Amino acid sequence: MSSQTSHSGNILVVDDSPDNVFLIKTILEEEGYIINTAENGFSALAQLQALPCDLVLLDLMMPGMDGYEVTRRIRGEMQLPQYIPILLITAHDTPNVARGLDLGADDFIRKPVTVDELLARVRSLLRLKHSMDERDEIARQREDFVSRLTHDLRTPLVAADRMLTLFQQGALGTLSPQMQEAIVIMGRSNSNLLSMVNTLLEVYRFEAGRKTLAFQPVDLSRLLKEVAGELTPLAQPKGLVINLDFDDTANPSTITGDRLELHRLFTNLIGNAIKFTESGSVSIRLKNPTLSNSFPTDKITDYITVEIADTGPGIPATEQTILFERFRQGSHKISGSGLGLYLSRRIIEAHHGKIIANSELGKGSVFIVSLPIKQ
Repeated sequence: MSSQTSHSGNILVVDDSPDNVFLIKTILEEEGYIINTAENGFSALAQLQALPCDLVLLDLMMPGMDGYEVTRRIRGEMQLPQYIPILLITAHDTPNVARGLDLGADDFIRKPVTVDELLARVRSLLRLKHSMDERDEIARQREDFVSRLTHDLRTPLVAADRMLTLFQQGALGTLSPQMQEAIVIMGRSNSNLLSMVNTLLEVYRFEAGRKTLAFQPVDLSRLLKEVAGELTPLAQPKGLVINLDFDDTANPSTITGDRLELHRLFTNLIGNAIKFTESGSVSIRLKNPTLSNSFPTDKITDYITVEIADTGPGIPATEQTILFERFRQGSHKISGSGLGLYLSRRIIEAHHGKIIANSELGKGSVFIVSLPIKQ
């Protein structure tokens, strides 16, 4: 017997052979591990759902549900709060251990097991588990900190925005032209910062699973006209034309979604098109899904498509692959925080939709959003 010091950890041993279970249980309990057992795959999954453990020792060949299927379900279907390593136990004549590893198992050991090898592999996988738990905890603390920070930052920014508005309205006295100009610049900068903080807060709400969507019927035609009207003042100083091109056959244009989040989505996409376009136009197209092949699917009639096209400088091919990743800024001189398109993607995914971008340098960009009509 290996003369290791006692270890801690809850281990689930899954094997249909009582002799194998007894042997492994005896070896591991002598090392100080807490052992639970299951005689088949169904029992193992039920135990994991009720009380997750630190490691699963899983026999590959079992009647009813083999180790391959148990591994697939643990990795693919079960929503476990933390990662649980899987050590496969296989006979020497089992030909396809690689299949189990491809399904998500972390390591394997062959029967008959030796004490030293079993303990070494268990210690190795528990170290992996400990490292991943520490990483997840650090990430959770970081996200919680950023979420709290952005939430706290909103209060002074909102207060500053209101005070600057009062100055601009002359409520606190007449301002000289120079002061008026300075207040306008300060107000614009404060608004940009507040917008960034709001975006960051929304991103972390999505990532922390704290975002609750209120699904209801939403008329996309009306919503897009509303957003276009709100953003027209941004396009007018540049002389940009905002074109609304709604397919008459796109009937109904009503989908099931969260109106506030969809408003945020299209405000961001259309606002980006206006921001990055210096001349020409921004076109908003609402299309009947049967007329578009942008998102091939067996149920294309269940989707409706919105296209936002601009005549801006276009996006380099090297940047198009990372457009929707968090904190990925473009090379354009007025690129923002790199969160807007990431948040847009999260909103679309929450609605079970898709987004792609087609762009060519010097010829503008088209962002294509596909949303299901019903959730």
